[in-house]
This record gives sequence, structure tokens and C-alpha cells, in this order.
Amino acid sequence: MTTPTPEPDLRIGVFVCHCGVNISQTVDVESCRDFAAKCPGVAVARDYKFMCSNTGQEQIERDIRDLRLNRVVVAACSPLMHEPTFRGACEKAGLNKYLFQMANIREQCAWVHDDRRLATEKARALINAAVRRVAVQEPLEPFEAKINSATLIIGAGIAGIQAALEIAEAGHPVYLVEREPTIGGKMANFDKTFPTLDCSACILTPKMVSVSHRPNIRLRTWHEVESVSGFIGNYTVRLRRKARFVDPLRCTGCGQCISHCPASRLPSRREILLGGAVMTEVLPPSNGDGPHRRSWDTSLLHPEAQTGTGPEQYSHEIVSDEEIATDLEKFAQPRRKGPSPMQRYLKLVSAQAKMTEEQIGKRRTGECTGCGFCTEICDGLVGATAIRMAVIGKDGKGKDIRRPFLTSLEACIGCGACAHVCPTGYLDIRDQAMRRGGVKDFTLGNDRAIYLAFPQAVPKVPIIDPLSCIHLQTEGGCGVCQNVCEPEAINFDDREEIEEVQIGQILVSTGFQLFDARGMAQYGHGRLDNVISSLDFERMLNSNGPTGGRIRLKDGREPRAVAIVHCVGSRDENHHRYCSRVCCMYALKFAHLVKDRTSAEVYQFYIDIRAYGKGYEEFYSRVLDEGVHVIRGKGAEVIEQRWGDQSDGILHVRCEDTLIGKVRDIPVDMVILCNALEPQGDAGDLAAKLGLSRSPDGFFLERHPKLDPVGTVSDGIYIAGACQGPKDIPDTVAQAQAAAARILATVSKGAVLLDPIKASVDHDHCSGCRICNTLCPYQAISYDAESNVSTVNITLCKGCGTCVAACPSGAINGAGFSDRQIMAELEGILV
Repeated sequence: MTTPTPEPDLRIGVFVCHCGVNISQTVDVESCRDFAAKCPGVAVARDYKFMCSNTGQEQIERDIRDLRLNRVVVAACSPLMHEPTFRGACEKAGLNKYLFQMANIREQCAWVHDDRRLATEKARALINAAVRRVAVQEPLEPFEAKINSATLIIGAGIAGIQAALEIAEAGHPVYLVEREPTIGGKMANFDKTFPTLDCSACILTPKMVSVSHRPNIRLRTWHEVESVSGFIGNYTVRLRRKARFVDPLRCTGCGQCISHCPASRLPSRREILLGGAVMTEVLPPSNGDGPHRRSWDTSLLHPEAQTGTGPEQYSHEIVSDEEIATDLEKFAQPRRKGPSPMQRYLKLVSAQAKMTEEQIGKRRTGECTGCGFCTEICDGLVGATAIRMAVIGKDGKGKDIRRPFLTSLEACIGCGACAHVCPTGYLDIRDQAMRRGGVKDFTLGNDRAIYLAFPQAVPKVPIIDPLSCIHLQTEGGCGVCQNVCEPEAINFDDREEIEEVQIGQILVSTGFQLFDARGMAQYGHGRLDNVISSLDFERMLNSNGPTGGRIRLKDGREPRAVAIVHCVGSRDENHHRYCSRVCCMYALKFAHLVKDRTSAEVYQFYIDIRAYGKGYEEFYSRVLDEGVHVIRGKGAEVIEQRWGDQSDGILHVRCEDTLIGKVRDIPVDMVILCNALEPQGDAGDLAAKLGLSRSPDGFFLERHPKLDPVGTVSDGIYIAGACQGPKDIPDTVAQAQAAAARILATVSKGAVLLDPIKASVDHDHCSGCRICNTLCPYQAISYDAESNVSTVNITLCKGCGTCVAACPSGAINGAGFSDRQIMAELEGILV
């Protein structure tokens, strides 16, 4: 390999940085400087302690002007950090900034080697490669593109809401996209916020309402991002609107549809009980075909009525009282011709408005009165015909059974309407993973098939769960909500729609999800009824929650002792190694609220208390003064002990108390797990759509952890909040405001300069094979059928080089990365 002869007018300046001691303690900087001075075409070589400082940049500018340099090489840190800095210095001195090349001798050399001699040799090779490359680089000019002032914000938690309000306040349009039916995010579930114990709703709700009132904010709830294309200033985003089945423009939020709905929302698993025995189990669909069902007690499954058993002297007469009859009237469906089965039934029960003393005693006792409400609503309203009452004996005396039974396993859709109207609880539903701590549902809203997420939801428009709705599952049954809705907002024909929006910049604020503690079987979450997650406990504390803010066990009792286990899933080699930052503080908040609302003893099981924020240490001291027991030791396991016929046993938390060096066993009634904060489950899919990088823990990766914590490697796309990493509410709001400021700064320019490092097609050599068309990840290459060649849209091209490498004809060239430049760099590093 021969040393190239430099062009006669080539004058290269090489500047080697010490970076304090980051480089100089491992690399012999002076030796590298002397080596560079001998490279072909180098006119000057210098070293300086901090080349990125004003003094260092001024030296570069001065040498360009005084020594007539026409190429510049800086050997320093990562180009990702300071390449724009040095390009700016070159441009300021009158040199085209694309005649600059950077050699990374810090991350690629000083930080990864211990041997000073070998590190210095490698640094010389990198400098030589940069000199060889810059010698054949050509001047380029950036493209200018106008900025679309509209911004897309993905995720409408507190971060997305704050950023949207900041941008809208400046007078620019915002598309606020949220995949849930309402905005608010996780913060909407909280009752209090640490360390000041402010009411979460008092802080969040005014901002949510303000979002709905701002004309510049186009709210898109129940939407998801389908695809993203384009570049900074000119993005095209396709949004998929999921079917809500309620027209937001017509709905008045009166709630009549919710109060009249007979169906219960289908959870992760539902068991329908008949006299305490599991009649059938309904599971959510795995393939979209509808709920799956299986019978548990085959003795309750009969294809036709069975006679000859049952309580003696049991009346077969259908009777009720006015209270139940009135309650059932809301399920009546008016029809054009003749009364519905439900109307006929209501007429019957209204005529017999008195119950016998025996039946009155059976109300809400779990015994069947033979009223037949379940069969009437299953037949007349649901149309499933899944329940039948046994045939009365020939003597008509009611000596034979008159109780409901399941006629067909496939007929039951799991709506729960039968249990909803059963006056005694003989028919009941048991929703697994939702009945914890004496509450039926850990959501803030109701448990109907048509529901509102929580009372302060924005927009205040209910949504229908298609897997739980009787009408959608039976293709025409029920329809009560549609009949009672005066504005005619219910639309069962609603379908998904795609909306395409043009925007200039994107802010990602998708938040976090909680670590699923069922993956740590030693704690019994999902198996032991009174072991609950932190977010479930937040909902229990909420005044709009299932217990109205009261702390209750599964059986409705107030706990006598509560354990709070820290670091469940975080700081754990088997799960997440990182600290979730907020767990210690919300655990202290839980302890305070338990002491405030109950007389229970509270035990904190911790590794370290990390009270790092403003006012946090003072809050920690306050909680300790309230008599909370703190045990330094991570909870090892939670076990349950029962005695006799007890339905609920005592929970025991075992741990090693490292302060006294003993293993302890603490009996409690309730265990609260402080789950780790982790990235959203679909963060990888969204990162692929937006071209974002992710850190090893799965969170979105910022451009620089210190100098640019809100920027990303994709120009015009920013991140804020817990999607970047675990953080508390103040830090989330601050980052959202910083991202909004960056977006507004770009909008104020009116235009943006695009990097000229793009691909181009030589039409004289293009064969029209279209391989590049399918490989381009940015859809920047199109085929011209008339001329039988492909063409690059430079506004969409990112200069990734995929097409350059794939073209079999060698017809595509990449500006700034020509074959000649790459070969020169390779030859330089191999010398």
C-alpha cells in the first residue's frame, strides 16, 4: 500500500484534544500531534487541553484564515457530541463545514484501552484515516425546508398535557394523541402526590379541562400511531382511531347508558357461579373470535330441563316486589310491533308486587327464590337462551326443582346480566385478578360494558367494550343503551378509521408500565387475595375508586397490619437492575395514608431509602415520626397461613433484617408491592416507527444524557417523561416544558436546513430493477415507469446508505460517503 500524493493545493489542519485527562491519561497526545504533522497534505498540527472551548475553536478559526487551511481534522471525542460545534467553527471562518472530519480517540480509544502504547498506536491510525478521508471530501450545501408549525404529541399523561398546553399557548396547533379513552395517564389514578400530599386530581384535572378547551389542541383519544414518514418540519403521520361505538359529537355525558347497561365488563377471567358453584368460565379471546367458555361443574350443564329434585313445598309462582320490578324496568326495550319479552315480564312482576315472608328472607342470602329474572333477561334481553328454569311437576305444587341451570356452554357469552338482576346473589360472577381487597374492580370507573374511565375523564364520553357488549356479541341482542340515549349517540356500526395528519415535529411522552409482580412468585401476587400492586392500592385510595378511598381487605374488613415491600422488580439482577427512583417515596406516602385512614401497624421492607428530591428527606422523617416500622431488608417471600375453616389466612412476610442480623417473620393482613417502573410493552414497535434508539433497559434513548436529555437521534423527534426513564412528577413536567421549548424554538425559525448527505441515482446506469424501492426504510425512492429508472426524494432520504450497498448496478451514490472517500479512510487506518 503506497502513500498517496497529496493534491498541490491541499492544506489540512489537524487539532488533537486532551479532553482534560480523559484522553491524555491513556493516549500520548503530543506523539499523535507530531505524527499528524508528517501526514501528506497536513499544513499544521496542534494540540490543546479542550478543543471544544472558545479558545480551542478560536484557534481553529484563526488557522483557517491565517494559514489558508482548506480541510480540518479534529481528533477528540464522539462526533455525536461535538461535530456540530467544530463544523460551526469552520463555517464561521469561511470553510465549507463538510470539509471537516472528526476522529474519535476518546470513546474508541482512551476509554476502551488500558495499554498506553497500544492506545496511542490506535489513535494515530484513526487520525491517519481521518486525514486520508478529508483529503478527498467535497464541499456540500444543505437543503432548506419549511417548517410545519403543527406538533404531534404521542401520549397524554401529565408530560404530554403540559407540553401541549405550552405549545398551544404560543399559538401553534397540537395533535395530542392518546391510545386510552381519556387523557390523564397514570397520574389520574393517584389520590395524593408526595411529598406535599397535594390532591392529584386538584393538580391534574384543571390541566385536563384546559386541554379540552384550547382550540389549538386537536385531541385524539382512543387513537394509535399507525405509521410515520417524512423528516423534520414535514412529517406525515397516519393515526388509527379505534371504534368507540359512541359518537363524541352527540354524547352529552349524561351517563344514562351506563346506569342502564346490564352487562359487566369482561376481565382477564370471569367465573359465573350458580349457588356458589362455578357454572362456567369465560376467558377473553386469543384470536379475536369472541370469548372462550368452559364448564367447571358438569352437573350444572343440562341440554333440557330436569325434574324430580329440589326443595319441597317450593312455590312455582313468579313474584317480586316493586323495588326489583322498578330496577328491572330500565332494561325494557320498546319495539315497533308488540311488547318485548322483557315488557311482558315486567307487566307480570308488577301485578304481583308482594313477596312472601319466606322469599323476603331469602333476598340477598344466596338462595334461589325461583323468580325467573335470570331466564327472562337472558332470553328477552340478551337473546342467548343460556339459562332455563326446571319444568314444574305435573301436580303443579312445586315439589320439583325450579332453579336455573345452564343449557348450553356455547350459548353463554359471559355478560353477567343474569347475576346483575338476581335479587339474592344465587347467581353471581367472580372476576379473577379484579376482586382484591374487598373491591370488585380496581378501575376508577364503573364495571359496565359501556363505561367511563373515571368521573373526571376528558373527553367525558363513554366507550363500549366490544368483548363485553351483549349487542355486539350476539349481533343484535340487548341495545338498551341505544334505546335510552336521547341524543342518539350510540353507534354500533362504528368501525376503525385512518386519519392522516401533516406535522412538523413529534414529542413522545408515552410514560411507563408497572412491572408484573406475578413474575416473582415468592410474593404471591395474583395468587393471594390481599397481596396487591402499588397502582391497585393507588386506585383503592382514590375517592373515586371502588372503595371510596377506604382501605379494605378482600372480605371488607379494615386491615390490622400492612406490609409495604420495596424494590419489587427493580434493583434485581433477575429482572431490572436499575432503580425506579419513585418507589421509596410512594411507599412512604402509602405508609402515611394507611396510618391516617386506619389504625393499622405499617411495616416498610426496604434495601435503601432514596429520598433524593426537594422536601423528600423531610417527608421521610415525618413518616418515621408517625410510628411506621422500617425494616432494612428486602422481603424474601410472602406466605399465607390458615386455621380451621377460615376463608382468609394471615400473611407472613419473611426477610433478613440486616441492621440486627436476624431473619424476621412479620404477620400482616395486607401486602403492598412497590412494583418497578418499566418501558411500555409496545415501546419497541413505536421506536421502529419513529426511528428511535432504546437504551439496554428498554427506555427511549436521548441524544445525550447531560447535554440533550430531550432530543433523540432522529431530528425533530423529542422525548419527555417516564418513557425516557423512571422519574417523578416534577421532573416529568420540567422535561416536558424543556421539550416544548425546543419545539417552539424550531418553529420560530420558519425553516430548517437539511443535511445534504443524501443518495442520488445515476439514471445512465440504473437498470430499473427496483431493488432499492423495496429496501428503503424511509420510502424515499420511487420508480418512474416511463423512463424505467428509480428516483430519490431528497426530502425523505436520510442518507442511511442501504440503497447504495444494495444496488447491483452501482448506480446509486451517497453524498459524503462515496466509494473513494470510504476506501481512503480504510487505507488510512490499515497503514
